[in-house]
This record gives sequence, C-alpha cells and structure tokens, in this order.
Amino acid sequence: SIGVVLLIAVIVAGVVVYQQRDAAANQLFGQAMDVYQTPLAHPNQPAEPGQKTYATAADRAKAAYPLFQQTADQYGWMRAGEMARYFAGITELDLGKTDQARTDLEKATHSGGSNLESLAKLALANLNEQAGKTSEAVSLFQDLIQHPTTTVPKAQAQFQLAALYETTNPQEARRLYAEIKDQNKDTDSAQIATQKLAALK
Repeated sequence: SIGVVLLIAVIVAGVVVYQQRDAAANQLFGQAMDVYQTPLAHPNQPAEPGQKTYATAADRAKAAYPLFQQTADQYGWMRAGEMARYFAGITELDLGKTDQARTDLEKATHSGGSNLESLAKLALANLNEQAGKTSEAVSLFQDLIQHPTTTVPKAQAQFQLAALYETTNPQEARRLYAEIKDQNKDTDSAQIATQKLAALK
C-alpha cells in the first residue's frame, strides 16, 4: 500500500509540474502573440492615446521574435512551443533571416498537428519558390494538395502551385485551374480559376 501511495504521489506531482509548465508556456506565447498582433502605425492616422504601434512590420517582428524563440526553446515539446517555432520562422522571414526561417519552419513541419504543419509547409514552399528551389516548392505544394487541412484547403494549395506553373509549365497551370473550377463549382474559387484560365489562353 505504501508503494501505491508513493506512485500516486509521483503521478500527481508530475501532473502539477506539467500543468505549471503548460501555463507558463501559454503565457509566454500569449505575450509574443500580443506583440506580433500589435497594429502598425499609419502615417496619416495617429494612434489612439495609449495604443502601442510599430512603425514597420520588421520592427514588430524584431520585438516579437525573441519571445517566440524563447517559448520554442524552453517549451518545444508542448503545444505552445510548437506554435512558437512556426511563428519564430515567420518573424525571421519578416526580418529577412531566410536561413534561420527555413530551419524553424522545417522543424514546424514535424510538429505533430496537421493544421500547424500545413501552415509551416506552405510558408516553406513559398520560401523555396522565392529562392529558386522550384522542385522543393512543387513537392510541398503537391503534399498540401494531397493532404488538405482547415488552415490550408486543397484549392489554396492548387492555386499556389498553378501560379508557380504559369511561367514554367502553362499547360499544367491550366490543368490545375480547370480542376479547381470543376471541384469548387458556384464558389469564389471557381470564379477566380475561370479568370485565370481565360488569362492563360
């Protein structure tokens, strides 16, 4: 009976510690998101009294990045840490740190949550496209098409892959736009795909 009591005590202590660390991770991630969601200043529109603003997106990212990075480093095995890793990559893109962004986004593609993973894959695909790594970008877009999620629906990934193909493989771009049109009838996606098809003729 003493052994059982000790086991229960260890389990309870573990749960308490986990809950405390989870709360700390969520609090730190929340602070980072508060900074990242701070509005940007408008030259012709003064901010309301007491309202925090940033002059540029880069300034805002510079302030938010250390908090995201700290959350990811300290609590990477928790959900808040996984989300922070993705946003660390996004803020690094805002700061022009593409190599660091690639590293963090690649880690985020293995976060264990399909919605977060798909966002990371989309950001990484766009980064690869901009860097001229077309085959890597195509592979990621195709993966997103085959595994749609709430955050990156199939049509969105199709549109991005088709846009990439417009200059490199117009025939494949037309095929994708036609597929979007057929699979999303009576939607905005179908209308946009129709317009894209007309522009490619």
